[in-house]
Amino acid sequence: MVEVRRFLHQNPELSFEEKETPAFIASFYRELGVEVRTGVGGNGVVARIMGGRPGKTIALRADFDALPIQDEKDVPYKSTVPNKMHACGHDGHTSTLLHLAKALNEMKEELSGTYVLIHQHAEEYAPGGAKPMIEDGCLDGVDLVFGTHLWATEPLGKIQHRVGPIMAAADRFEITIQGAGGHGAQPHKTKDAIVVGSQLVTNLQQIVSRRVNPIDSAVVTVGSFVADNAFNVIADSAKLIGTVRTFNPDVRTQIENEIERVVKGTCLAANCEYQYSYFRGYPAVVNHEAEMNHVVEQAELVPEVTVIEEMEPQMGGEDFAYYLEERKGAFFFTGAQQEGVTNPYPHHHPKFDFNEKAMLIAAKTLGAAAINA
Repeated sequence: MVEVRRFLHQNPELSFEEKETPAFIASFYRELGVEVRTGVGGNGVVARIMGGRPGKTIALRADFDALPIQDEKDVPYKSTVPNKMHACGHDGHTSTLLHLAKALNEMKEELSGTYVLIHQHAEEYAPGGAKPMIEDGCLDGVDLVFGTHLWATEPLGKIQHRVGPIMAAADRFEITIQGAGGHGAQPHKTKDAIVVGSQLVTNLQQIVSRRVNPIDSAVVTVGSFVADNAFNVIADSAKLIGTVRTFNPDVRTQIENEIERVVKGTCLAANCEYQYSYFRGYPAVVNHEAEMNHVVEQAELVPEVTVIEEMEPQMGGEDFAYYLEERKGAFFFTGAQQEGVTNPYPHHHPKFDFNEKAMLIAAKTLGAAAINA
């Protein structure tokens, strides 16, 4: 598992650019004599292992895309590709599933049912790889679907779970304010796009604090504010880009509409024009109760699992959500903090790394959930 993970870590590929990684995955299965289909929904790979006895069809999913980040770790398996890095653990997810599949294949005559191994491309970049893979049939005949995420900021041996929403819907918005630029010494002859944009950043924060029911969690973040950068020029236009995170579909729609209302009102007061676009990303990841409880029961049988805890919902997004909209199943987190590291680098950091022993725990937990479903 470690060898394959480190090979993938040294050879990362970005979302929708994956070529060598899916070829490597397919070759791994072919060497095992396992049925495999490539090019699923784009760059996805799907393998099937038939048990010796009839039973349910269980899907297990791992993602394999990397991020546009320069690897700054000082390790032998550091990325060899400039500005590309596995900074979220997808290399570990892939090796976990490959070696779990190898074990399932070795004991297939003793198993009931069918095991579908979904290796998904492009999780990191919406619209993602899950939806096109589903449209291309990766869940055909599947009864249940399970997945896990290695989590480097939680201790090794911990399994985190939650029934219902566990990860948020992740959307993006863009706002362009069109004012009227001019000399910095003559503001009365202009329509200052920076001032309007600044008011807008503040006004947008009132959506969550004053428009959304406080029982519902939501985030509205402006992550980029770009305008002219000369010290003595009043900006003619400004562009704001941000993200919205929600769990409740009704709140998601409400915030989309509220942003435009706030933008319209703010720009109207300043006599400026605007353009507003809202892009829906992944929906919320919502775990099914019976299936999540089943994973917890199976995790209790894994000797290396030392802590099983209910977690708070995470505001990060995951396109595993699409699988759970189509089939019953569950998604959980597997602790992967490195030993001796008290302040681990977070996911998506240039020095991100994880405890490779977590792959075995993830494989055993997923395998138990699948076999005993």
